[in-house]
Amino acid sequence: MSRTARVERITKETKVLVEIDLDGTGRAEIGTGVGFYDHMLHQIARHGGFDLTVRTVGDLEIDAHHTMEDTALALGAAFDQALGDKAGIRRYGSATVPMDEVLVRAAVDLSGRPYVVHDEPALAPYIGPVYPTSMTRHIWESFGQAARITLHVDVLRAARPGGHPDAHHVVEAQFKAVSRALREATALDPRSAGAIPSTKGAL
Repeated sequence: MSRTARVERITKETKVLVEIDLDGTGRAEIGTGVGFYDHMLHQIARHGGFDLTVRTVGDLEIDAHHTMEDTALALGAAFDQALGDKAGIRRYGSATVPMDEVLVRAAVDLSGRPYVVHDEPALAPYIGPVYPTSMTRHIWESFGQAARITLHVDVLRAARPGGHPDAHHVVEAQFKAVSRALREATALDPRSAGAIPSTKGAL
């Protein structure tokens, strides 16, 4: 069974192509024009074990919002498409990931019901010259809506005593935790006999 998808999203603001193979090896070809965002999407591929191609051309002369939002929407739609009817998957996944002083917990349910809870501390407004840290919540909301999943992301610890949160570490730990949770949830369960993991018979 091939669990792959190709999604194109074209608007007057952006042109996005996403290709994904849920049963890949972590190979990634990423280009959005937002360097730190590219770095985060590489985390999804590597730590999720997904083969991922993302090519986005957006109106960065305005700001990064449309580029990042539309990429997240296309990525979520690709996940949803690649999962198909979700027969045989584990459905639930969670991960707690440390990154130096930062600790993040992510939990996911591939439920077919989009709902996102996101909790992080106040951060410096930008990482690098382009990535606004206020967009991280919006990325998860956009991805969760398009993927039709329930997603909880909680930053449990963010700074050394007496210090300020390192925005790079806080955001990167989130992407790594979500990637690991998705890896677990999308994995095929050998004990399921190919059944859809719901008493309703559908997700």
